[in-house]
Amino acid sequence: MSTRGGGGGRRGGRGDQGGGRGGGAGAGAGRGRGRGGAADLSGNPTDAAARGGGGGRGDRDRGGAPPPGAVQRGGHFQTPMQGRGAGRGGYPAVAQGRGQHVTAPAPIQPTPAEVEALRRQVERKAVVSQAPAQGPPSSLAPAPAARPQMQAKAPGQVMQPAPAGRTSSSFPARAPALAQAPAAAARPQMQAKAPGHAAVPPAPAGSSSSFPARAPAPGQVVVPAPAGSTSAMPTRTPVPAPGQAPAAAPRQEMQGKAPGQTTQMALAAPAGRLPPASSKAVVLPARPGYGTAGRRCRVRANHFLVQVADTEIYHYDVAITPESVSRARNRWIMNELVNLYKEHLGRRLPVYDGRKGLFTAAPLPFKSKEFVLMLTNPERASQGEKEYKVTIKDAAKIDMYSLQQFLAGRQREMPQEIIQALDIALRECPTSRYTSISRSFFSSQEFGPGGQLGNGVECWRGYYQSLRPTQMGLSLNIDISATAFYKAQPIIDFIVEYLNIRNTSKRLSDQERIKLKKALKGVRVETTHRRDMSMRYKITGLTSAPLNDLTFDQNGTRASVVQYFQRQYNYPLKYTHWPCLQAGNPTRPTYLPMEVCNIVKGQRYSSKLNENQVRNILRLACERPADREERTLGVLKKNNYTADDYTKEFGIKVNHQLALVDARVLPAPKLKYHDSGKEKDCNPSVGQWNMINKKMVNGGSIKYWACLTFASRIHPNEIERFCEDLVMMCNSIGMQINTQPCVQINKAHQDNVEAAIRGIHGHSAQVLAQQGRTGQHLELLIIILPDMTGSYGMIKRLCETELGVITQCCAPKNVMKGGKQFLENLALKINAKVGGRNTVLEDALNRRIPLLTDVPTIVFGADVTHPSPGEATAPSIAAVVASMDWPQVTKYKCLVSSQGHRVEIINDLFKEVRDPVKGIVRGGMIRELLISFKKSTGHKPHRIIFYRDGVSEGQFSQVLLYEVDAIRKACASLEEGYLPKITFVVVQKRHHTRLFPENHRSRDQTDRSGNILPGTVVDTTICHPSEFDFYLCSHSGIQGTSRPAHYHVLFDENGFSADALQTLTYNLCYTYARCTRSVSIVPPAYYAHLAAFRARYYIEDDISDQGSSTGTSRTYDQSVPVKQLPCIKENVQQYMFYC
Repeated sequence: MSTRGGGGGRRGGRGDQGGGRGGGAGAGAGRGRGRGGAADLSGNPTDAAARGGGGGRGDRDRGGAPPPGAVQRGGHFQTPMQGRGAGRGGYPAVAQGRGQHVTAPAPIQPTPAEVEALRRQVERKAVVSQAPAQGPPSSLAPAPAARPQMQAKAPGQVMQPAPAGRTSSSFPARAPALAQAPAAAARPQMQAKAPGHAAVPPAPAGSSSSFPARAPAPGQVVVPAPAGSTSAMPTRTPVPAPGQAPAAAPRQEMQGKAPGQTTQMALAAPAGRLPPASSKAVVLPARPGYGTAGRRCRVRANHFLVQVADTEIYHYDVAITPESVSRARNRWIMNELVNLYKEHLGRRLPVYDGRKGLFTAAPLPFKSKEFVLMLTNPERASQGEKEYKVTIKDAAKIDMYSLQQFLAGRQREMPQEIIQALDIALRECPTSRYTSISRSFFSSQEFGPGGQLGNGVECWRGYYQSLRPTQMGLSLNIDISATAFYKAQPIIDFIVEYLNIRNTSKRLSDQERIKLKKALKGVRVETTHRRDMSMRYKITGLTSAPLNDLTFDQNGTRASVVQYFQRQYNYPLKYTHWPCLQAGNPTRPTYLPMEVCNIVKGQRYSSKLNENQVRNILRLACERPADREERTLGVLKKNNYTADDYTKEFGIKVNHQLALVDARVLPAPKLKYHDSGKEKDCNPSVGQWNMINKKMVNGGSIKYWACLTFASRIHPNEIERFCEDLVMMCNSIGMQINTQPCVQINKAHQDNVEAAIRGIHGHSAQVLAQQGRTGQHLELLIIILPDMTGSYGMIKRLCETELGVITQCCAPKNVMKGGKQFLENLALKINAKVGGRNTVLEDALNRRIPLLTDVPTIVFGADVTHPSPGEATAPSIAAVVASMDWPQVTKYKCLVSSQGHRVEIINDLFKEVRDPVKGIVRGGMIRELLISFKKSTGHKPHRIIFYRDGVSEGQFSQVLLYEVDAIRKACASLEEGYLPKITFVVVQKRHHTRLFPENHRSRDQTDRSGNILPGTVVDTTICHPSEFDFYLCSHSGIQGTSRPAHYHVLFDENGFSADALQTLTYNLCYTYARCTRSVSIVPPAYYAHLAAFRARYYIEDDISDQGSSTGTSRTYDQSVPVKQLPCIKENVQQYMFYC
């Protein structure tokens, strides 16, 4: 595991260590690319976040010929699951129960006739996408592309009706093959509604909804949705033939569309089938404009402008026989081939991706050729020469025109192959010099000394490098990194250090052996018992028996391993009471005594780092912004791209100056507190404030609480004094807590945690029953954790899923230290956990936040957390939170669900299954949270804002197509025609863009840590050439260099302007319940991360925070059923227990 941190986003609680690994494009036509790799460390113990996706929607026809599958109701034709007709009546009851969603019977499948009808409808789908934004306030902005007006459909055009008998469908039409662009169906122009005209159709007969369907804005054109479709996938631009100049994607403007509004239509994926993963399958919303709010400033970014010669690049396919999955081995073979056959290759300098792709700056003198090499692998010299056959075959000729069009904003589809080829050329030289891990390069000395992390692990410094398309052109993103490596040393020394063994004459316990097996599995070692040669092996396991009990078959007889080494190599083995390393085939393993093996240098340590190791690596990697900027420039100088033979071969020039970027600092929002306090409102300063003279806007009430301590070194009197101080703090800032616990403070031994908790819970129930308080229960249990770690997860699982009690755990060292700030943060957390509200945005109370407080709006956050490396059967955990108050938007209810190992797409957003008794049963997390919002606020949400965390860029299309479709289906399942507008935003924290002040010594440009000011937003220069994205640093740094969050809009029906979305997101960052600081990612996404992490405790006793890693792990057995989460008790789930 590698760890990385952002700028400090909060105070108190526990810091989140983010790990980062790449996720790639999945199924579908076209070539996918993985992203990520060795995560870097900026050394900040703060928030973690990741990535996301979206979808589309259509509207209903009004008048004229019915759309396919329409049902006539009261003079209006209503498309099944698409209509906007008003309905009456509340939501149906929850079908699946609350909390976790257990897989029910198989999903309903459409009939063959329905599938065929829906297939025909696909051919008539069209896309209407918004025009690119006008140029930013920067000289580097590309000119906007002109677009033709949308043509009207010929009058009388016939549209295919849906299958008879269908009035609604959750099965959208099948998307066309990715390589085929569906023909755009001509559509009639719609007349705009006059301002003030009621655009809401009459309600269907028999309905009694108090919640009208969505009405178009004045002047807005309503485009009919394709029949049977519940979401929208834009049409893909056709892919040009190799060498052919691609035509710019046609774009159509809607007459009468409200300013800044995007109207998109798309195809949904068929039920039960994963949508295509290629980024070519969808077109994301265009940038609606550039933000103007806030004070203008300039910052520097770790992006370097790259200029490329306007020449062609030649792509060749490489096939190596025998095949190897090792990139390092493939590179070694290709390097030998290039050295041996220079003349045959026309003396070109090709670059190679380690797999199938070879690129040259000029054509090779052949179309296809096979080379035969006899090579001796230096790691296996004893095996002698081995024959390798390498076939190089012409694949494509790539020109730069499509890249130029894309960078200028005149083409929406990214020319991935060109960028990939140039990126490989820039990486070719560093790959041969350093240890490469995905997109990062490391060295034990080249980038400065690392340091020891403990337990046989050391820190190596390095850098991350990636070529990215931006508004200023191609940009080389370089960021400082640090990660953990195995220390090159004898295996015996590693074992002693890793297991903290003092007496090497003792046998290893079973627990120690299992722990060591996990740590060493996959590690490469080299033998030392032969002076004439050294062999290398990859460890596959450890023997359960000690070395002196091991025998093997030698010429038909059983021979002892110990005797064999003595007789064959004259090597007396010493540690015969310890297990033996195993390599090779598990059925016929090679036994390697530990004392004859050394760990090979340069191997990344991918297991979980313990607390001490995390502390050490943060200390080593933490650098102030000025130092980090200087080291970034040092990497550029060391690599000297100007003198690089490969960059010169491909005509690549890298600017040596960091990009200077126009930015703005948004003003902090005004916060509202209770009127009974001396200060009724608050203006935060540099992302911080305090509770002095303030009272919580809604303080919670606790009548019955108790305290249980497992800390052996804290005297009971100190525990009692701590509880008194905590209760006093809670009451002084607005809560109402009984000053006396319902039972006496208990002390228990740390070896008996579960029994002690059950005991105090049962005793509290007895006391309340004796006092005649029937129906009352323990509302809060304060637990002082044991001195040793490992019990936190079990405590949370027991209390939240079995006993149904809210807990507040405290570390012994914090209890002993105490302090006002610690007690204040505890009080804030406790108030949120029992249903209180700490503060609200004053503009929210006064209904002054655009597109949030004008109509009932629900804000979602979602994240998926994955098991740590080595946990080959553990499921991934998905969490979705949703706001339960409006217009305040501060309380969030969460639902969690387990799903397949490292599956990023959230499966349980919406479910529709056929029950043998109940018939069709609809459920899912979105549906249930919408019902809860209605019960809590009395309103049905007219608008959905969805912040999605934890997705890599390569998965944007999957998330967009699948998850937005699931949101639509969940809405439609509640009420016919219910389609609230959706905005779907991805939150990314594991990127490598860093922003530095233009002047590090300027007080008005930096906070106390030397970082850029909270509220700094960037949507120009280094952002996407045409799509709606921005960087926002919403927090004040504590130590190290702050990492801004990256927000990328995948779907937007609400027509957010840049200022509206940026300001809303920044303001929400001040509503995080656990501290009086603005945080680094928007709270709904943060809460979803906390909830997903909490749910992992329910199936694993104790884990470390892996965040939203999207990396790979060891082979997962698909036949292993997904382990279901236990249900959270209702009296716990209704509150923010995960805070």
